[in-house]
Amino acid sequence: MSLVLASIAILIKMQKPEGVSQLVEHLFRHESAKMVATLARIFGIEHLNLAEDVVQEALGRALQTWPYRGVPENPSAWIMRASRNLALDVIRREKVFRGKEAEIARLIEASGSSTAGVMSFSETEIADDRLRMMFVCCHPVIPPEAQVALALKTLCGFSVIEISRAFLTTEAAIAKRLTRAKQRIQEAHVPFEIPVGTELVRRLDSVLQSLYLLFNEGYKASSGDKLVRAELCHEAIRLTELLAQHRAGNHPKTRALLALMLLNAARTPAREDEQGHLLRLEEQDRARWDHTMIARGMSQLRESAAGAGISEYHIQAGIAACHATAVDYQATDWARILSLYDRLMEFDDSPVVALNRAVAVANVHGPNAGLKAVRAIRNRQKLASYYLFYSVAGELEIRLNNREAAAEQFRKAFKLAETKSERAFLLKRLQQCANAGPTN
Repeated sequence: MSLVLASIAILIKMQKPEGVSQLVEHLFRHESAKMVATLARIFGIEHLNLAEDVVQEALGRALQTWPYRGVPENPSAWIMRASRNLALDVIRREKVFRGKEAEIARLIEASGSSTAGVMSFSETEIADDRLRMMFVCCHPVIPPEAQVALALKTLCGFSVIEISRAFLTTEAAIAKRLTRAKQRIQEAHVPFEIPVGTELVRRLDSVLQSLYLLFNEGYKASSGDKLVRAELCHEAIRLTELLAQHRAGNHPKTRALLALMLLNAARTPAREDEQGHLLRLEEQDRARWDHTMIARGMSQLRESAAGAGISEYHIQAGIAACHATAVDYQATDWARILSLYDRLMEFDDSPVVALNRAVAVANVHGPNAGLKAVRAIRNRQKLASYYLFYSVAGELEIRLNNREAAAEQFRKAFKLAETKSERAFLLKRLQQCANAGPTN
């Protein structure tokens, strides 16, 4: 049992109402996407809204009844059974299902009665509903900018606001993308199936981007009390490993993405202190890094070298490897990292990548050069609501002993930071700006 579930179980035993609420929230985050994927397979993805609605209704009923009737022995099975029953009620009264209600009912009953929850698939299919549905969400009839948003919403339990932050855009824009994507699915009668051959390969890039964004939301949460949501990192790694093990997904760029995830996730135990406050890379205790995970990441990076092609995931994994293999911060090969960022800019010249490159510039050529690189970022107005833009500028100003300028940047960053850990870190930096002592 995870620490999260253990703490929830204690609250429930103490008959605390918040224990049930936290359990339902946990199930929504970790189980609802699996249930939606299973029901979408049964109903057809054109009825995705129905699958989402019945799971949401089942979770609502749990929230209403469990505080009074007690939490069932297997909460996940209870939610799935309630969702199944709600779905059966719908197909019995909806005209759209007439003529095939018997077949749908049979599939739902079979799904609900399976103790192992394992279905048989041919070798060209991926034996995981969530991963299979990722490929469906990335169908070419769906606009590319909506494919990843739909996968994150449907399969990963992301809220509209979390997706909007991942894309550095507005909630309204993401809501429109999701609505249009579902309309396209209905209009095109997209089947719930895994494509084969070149068609599957064409969709792989969007699937990998979905997994990448899922990992990033876990590695640095966009909101909430926690900086790191380890469960999202582990789920992204699990799905990417599943993809890499399948014949269709066993590509060098899949291995490179898996290497990137493992090398970054290995550092998460040391990214916060005992109070949950953010620790910069130079402040982290490298003995707390997961060196077994680093070894796995380096192994995947070596495997990703097969073939002549190189992807942005290869380059990012190379950057992560530079950090993961340095014995201490002073030994970090920043010149190598800067050269890799220069190469990465050829693949992705986004403002976020340029901001990360500016940090490498500062570590190679000094803070003045770093600030020049920050000011030279193209389309940097897109970073206006990105707290790290101001935080990086503040760090560079403080290295130049420009305390007032640094404080101004940290104040802007503090207003935009969403997690408790980030706000605590920025408040500390603000206090250091006001002191005459050392800042590092």
